[in-house]
Amino acid sequence: MKEELEKQLHVSESVAELEKDLRYISGIIKQKGREILSDFSITPPQFVALQWLFDEGGMTIGELSNKMYLACSTTTDLIDRMEKTNLVKRVKDSNDRRVVRIHLLEKGEKIINEVIRKRQKYLQQLLANYSNEEVKILQNNMQKLHQEMSKE
Repeated sequence: MKEELEKQLHVSESVAELEKDLRYISGIIKQKGREILSDFSITPPQFVALQWLFDEGGMTIGELSNKMYLACSTTTDLIDRMEKTNLVKRVKDSNDRRVVRIHLLEKGEKIINEVIRKRQKYLQQLLANYSNEEVKILQNNMQKLHQEMSKE
């Protein structure tokens, strides 16, 4: 009984430390991402929208709003600004003319590719002292955690 309680306490302490590390890592990534974005003429929410459009393809305002956890009116304003700077365009759906999809334009795609490239370079620098095996283990564990989080 005592061994079981000690084991549970150890796991709880490990989870607490892991949560703390992930919170700090998230903050650092967010800050570094903002630094990288300062070289471009887009805001962090615009980058998030571009990322979703890059990964998922054409989306409606409603779909993008859900992905970004924003109100549709906020997303509409965001897309209006991005359309004016030629990052995205609204396109009527060929199957249902009532549906309007947001598509990434070449300028938006170039920006997202450049930002992601810079973020990957930053991560590569951080992992320079890791062995190939350590990087693979980290990658596998992050993928597994992401899959578990995506189930919710």
